[in-house]
Amino acid sequence: MGNTFGQLFRITTWGESHGGGVGVVLDGCPPCIELSKEDIQPDLDRRRPGQSKIVTPRDEKDRVEILSGVFEGKTLGTPIMMWVKNKDARPEAYSEMAEKFRPSHADFTYQTKYGIRNWQGGGRSSARETIGRVAAGAVAKKVLKERHGVEVLAYVKQVQDIVSEVNLDSVTLEQIESNMVRCPDSACAEKMIDRIESIRKAGDSVGGIVEGIARGVPVGWGSPVFDRLEADLAKAMLSLPASKGFDVGSGFDGIRFTGIQHNDHYRADDEGNVFTTSNRSGGVQGGISNGQPVYFRVAFKPTATVMHEQDTVDSSSKNTTLKGRGRHDPCVLPRAVPMVEAMTALVLMDHALRHKAQCT
Repeated sequence: MGNTFGQLFRITTWGESHGGGVGVVLDGCPPCIELSKEDIQPDLDRRRPGQSKIVTPRDEKDRVEILSGVFEGKTLGTPIMMWVKNKDARPEAYSEMAEKFRPSHADFTYQTKYGIRNWQGGGRSSARETIGRVAAGAVAKKVLKERHGVEVLAYVKQVQDIVSEVNLDSVTLEQIESNMVRCPDSACAEKMIDRIESIRKAGDSVGGIVEGIARGVPVGWGSPVFDRLEADLAKAMLSLPASKGFDVGSGFDGIRFTGIQHNDHYRADDEGNVFTTSNRSGGVQGGISNGQPVYFRVAFKPTATVMHEQDTVDSSSKNTTLKGRGRHDPCVLPRAVPMVEAMTALVLMDHALRHKAQCT
């Protein structure tokens, strides 16, 4: 019913923003993978609130607990359940939202669809739901790296009109994590931080683009027609809170080329290994990976909650106004980076297992 993602490497997330906790059940992880909390916690630390002045100040440590599926430090091949306890919930900050719908939030649509909603922090529509995704994604990243030699990274490409220049072939995690905005272009990162800080002080919010890359993906992952690799990546990314756009390879910029200009030419090295001399396809052709790096971009809108009075309606369909309260990100991008990595890894791990099941 919309809470489960994946086929063979499958997750189901659970919990609400201001409930007792949030978590995930991961099914399909291969057995005998060495796994501990220390493999998962670093990505949750990158996702957690309160980590810098340009994210929400909610004070959550987000310490993960593994409840099942691991024995003596290794995966059992059975469902892995992980969870994080909510410790700094402040539902009283949302009391006015019990009757009034926040502009551009999910309040109105949830209430209309289900006839009930958890108005404390947004419930399931809160980005806090992504804790389960990031925890499961950390497991997927570990298996991809150890068994398939695949590395998954993401970084902030753009904040509003500030665009970074990053080499997709050489960018490293250390470069990405070198500053609070997670942009490996250090000069551009300072401008981004200044912009987000000024927007935050004005009680407003701002959006931008996260770019993702997977290096080492072999030829053959992905399936025609409806399970194309880029189609599953698109669904994964557009399922993230505040995401509004997705493109892969040359994406929307590809319309400026002719076919001759856009085609990725095939060549073979002395050992017969096939490669392309360019990568405008983004590592995917016909919905199947071609052995080149897979790269894409995800657009995130400005955070919906702003600290200004705005027009809205209440639960009785009466016109009213509402000013944002509570603790919110002025820009989701820095914390969206590990979310994009997680969803990328989940898609790739699922397709790795599906390829093995059908073709090897």
